Amino acid sequence: MAVAGLALLSGEIQAGEVARATWYGGAYAGRPTASGEKFDPWAMTAAHPTLPLGTLVEVRRLTKNSRNGEYHSVVVRINDRMPGKAGRIDLSEGAARALRFRDLGGGPVEITPLKLFADAR
Repeated sequence: MAVAGLALLSGEIQAGEVARATWYGGAYAGRPTASGEKFDPWAMTAAHPTLPLGTLVEVRRLTKNSRNGEYHSVVVRINDRMPGKAGRIDLSEGAARALRFRDLGGGPVEITPLKLFADAR
């Protein structure tokens, strides 16, 4: 499977790795991210401690939405760093809303890399 092969090349994350997602929003709007771009709380972006900047990942919520019983997923681009260990991802507020857990503060997710980029930094 191509995605699993790409994930193995990174040495950091396997396809389908379970992680804890949190989010950050408006208080950081306009501040520079690790990629050099300004943070946009509504963009589909995320911070991760080890994945290369520019990597596209699918983030799938592992708990059902209490309103409709569905699982939600979103594709985000890694554009920032965060302190901490592997097993965490910090989503933009827009991505957290798309996963329907902004008001919950976060939750368990499955992360699957879709396209890895070499981190030039």
